[in-house]
Amino acid sequence: MTWTFTTDLAAYVSAAGPAVAARPVSNTLMLTVTDSLLRRGSGAYGDDTPFYGWWTGPDGTVAGGLLCTPPYPVVLAALPAEAVRALGAALATEPLLAAAHGFNALRPDAQTLAEAWGRPTRVAEELRLYRLAGLVAPDPAPAGRARPATEADLPLLLEWITAFNAEAGVPGKASETFLRDRISYGGFLLWEHAGAPVSLAAFSRTIGSASRVGPVYTPPEHRGRGYAAGITHAASEAAYAAGATEVLLFTDLANPTSNRIYLRLGYAPVEDRAEIVPA
Repeated sequence: MTWTFTTDLAAYVSAAGPAVAARPVSNTLMLTVTDSLLRRGSGAYGDDTPFYGWWTGPDGTVAGGLLCTPPYPVVLAALPAEAVRALGAALATEPLLAAAHGFNALRPDAQTLAEAWGRPTRVAEELRLYRLAGLVAPDPAPAGRARPATEADLPLLLEWITAFNAEAGVPGKASETFLRDRISYGGFLLWEHAGAPVSLAAFSRTIGSASRVGPVYTPPEHRGRGYAAGITHAASEAAYAAGATEVLLFTDLANPTSNRIYLRLGYAPVEDRAEIVPA
């Protein structure tokens, strides 16, 4: 039983790819990040070198993995408990883990790592993963309609995603390359009212069976009018139309408004994750 760590994306995909892909719902974040790295290269999320790891069980089978795209936290797949304990022990010895900015893991796994890290930690964010059980139209329906974003909308998308990142505490800055990529397959939608955009939502490419909606953002001056529900419903429909059979999204548990919206639209909780960072 052992962890293997590397900066070689191809080696990671070869070793851990099948195990991670076998659980497309729980491992949605890892799958979409890996897809972006394969499409856009190692600099897709910043200037620092990403690193990867995988856990080999006692029978010689790879049972899961992790990845990190600094300055973002290390993201853990669904893993056996012994793999998480062994990772905790490796925090003091593995050079690639020494510079970790934090860990994004299932809540019990995050707690195990926090206790093993050997430094004061805090929970930066608690996330809930939802899957769409049956799409329900918002009632009452908001005024306006959805449309795909185009290249002409790029300045607005950069402005709004930058604002979203600032509100959500997301490190780094909005990437024009990333936005162009999503526009290219219709993965950004705008909700318009009275001829002007008032809200946005995005969805990822379908990987395996799953697509994930997010981010969803409404500028403060347009909130409280149902636009977020309207654009999330439209993005969910678009994800299905693009071939997904599982439509997912993450919410911040500290935001009760968004959690209520997604429940009303037919999303059901799957699991909770926590992001731990140095205190």
